[in-house]
Amino acid sequence: MGKKKIEVFSNLIKTETVEVIKKKIIPGSLVFESKNPYPGYYHETPGYGQESYMYIALERHYSLEEILRATQKVESVFDGKFDAGKGILTLFNDVYYVLRLRHFGNYDMIVKIQDAYSKEGLKLLTSSRRLGIHEAKTEIVKFLLLEKVGKNSYFDAKEASHGYIIIPRFLDRDEFYDTTMKVRYNWTGSSFDAASGSFYYKGELHEMVRIYSQKLTPEYLCGIRGLYLKKIK
Repeated sequence: MGKKKIEVFSNLIKTETVEVIKKKIIPGSLVFESKNPYPGYYHETPGYGQESYMYIALERHYSLEEILRATQKVESVFDGKFDAGKGILTLFNDVYYVLRLRHFGNYDMIVKIQDAYSKEGLKLLTSSRRLGIHEAKTEIVKFLLLEKVGKNSYFDAKEASHGYIIIPRFLDRDEFYDTTMKVRYNWTGSSFDAASGSFYYKGELHEMVRIYSQKLTPEYLCGIRGLYLKKIK
């Protein structure tokens, strides 16, 4: 019998460094590239390559339904060879509504994907003159397919090296950072990256931490969750 899997509506928040890119995009559009999507992991584990994450800025806010409808049509054109999600990217006081793009392979795909979404009615932001490298708060809204591997712990059934642990209450940005640093200080296993989030399932909102590690096991998640429970006041 297979392990229990559930599909949930989720929200994930993290801080990362992004750079405005100017090549291999539709001229005049705004696209951010994450310089290190898993800073807690790669910073401590040199030698690993990292997957590119792109954030394509949109002209306005689009509902999740609009994003999903357009994505289904665009994915059919490209035979599902990329992953896109709805996001909000905040730089200082500027807020950008974005498509988060990953698993797209060759950078030459970006223009093709931008064009395909434009044809489906999602207009690209073209008026921004933002340049350079910035620290950004990113918020991603998506559905997750989770596989339960322990008490209040899950693997992502679609994304390798992604795990999720349930915590008892919401932590704001500063408290999450402080708590995660305490967990890192007391953790004796291999390095990990953490992001805060929540998911909605069967009428209840569950607070969670997304854990990224290429050494992920059920015991690994259980150990990290135990430390979070001890460090949350």
